[in-house]
Amino acid sequence: MNDMMTAALLGLVEGLTEFIPVSSTAHLLLLAHFLGLKGSKTLEVVIQLGPILAIAYLYRDKLGEVFSTYRTKPASQRFIVSVLIAFAPAMVVGALAHDFIKAVLFETPKLMAAMLVLGGVVLVFVDKIAPQTRVDDASAVPFGKALAIGVVQCLSILPGVSRSGATIVGARLLGVSKRAAAEFSFFLSLPTMLGAVTFDLVKSRHELDFSALTGMGVGLLVATVSGAIVVKWMLAYVSQQGYAVFGWWRIILGLGVLAALFAGS
Repeated sequence: MNDMMTAALLGLVEGLTEFIPVSSTAHLLLLAHFLGLKGSKTLEVVIQLGPILAIAYLYRDKLGEVFSTYRTKPASQRFIVSVLIAFAPAMVVGALAHDFIKAVLFETPKLMAAMLVLGGVVLVFVDKIAPQTRVDDASAVPFGKALAIGVVQCLSILPGVSRSGATIVGARLLGVSKRAAAEFSFFLSLPTMLGAVTFDLVKSRHELDFSALTGMGVGLLVATVSGAIVVKWMLAYVSQQGYAVFGWWRIILGLGVLAALFAGS
């Protein structure tokens, strides 16, 4: 597979899986493991900007209103603070454990597959037993609940857990509605992913190579467009159907990967 097709495929997988609770990291790493794909370190970082751009574009009116009125509007101030509170735990844990995560956890396909299965079981279970909705607006998540969601998000340092999956499960257990849980996860992804990309760029600055700009542009474009499509579809779907389908996908994929890995060994 040539570099352009590799960039497009990795961008597609990143965009399709970043915002649904199935773990984009596990999908990308397992795809690379079984197909022998090898994107550059620079490409891996660049395509992560795609979902960020997708959310920024889709919610441009909401974000524009919040940041233009945060000095005078208490609701805008609360929204910004709640997202930052939720972001803080992952920022600390991610910075402290970055090298261990990249060097050890990302090189363990069996762990990723096991986390896919375990996370799938949790997602199916929580979809059935989530408490009565007490928060129906993603921009009105109380500070205490935001902090709890942020703590749960830290579980996503384990590849296969899923950042969006952890935040959605945490939000649902705290009484946040299905749609609001997804939207809060989207908003939380902005500082979380932007922080992760920035940290990766700084840590890997000596490994970066921007010579293949066309391939990176293709990967970024595909990740952005596919991410935007998934966000719009997901909000409509989970509002009516919930998250069980994503849990079952995780279970089936994880068991299939474990079977392949053990058969290969």
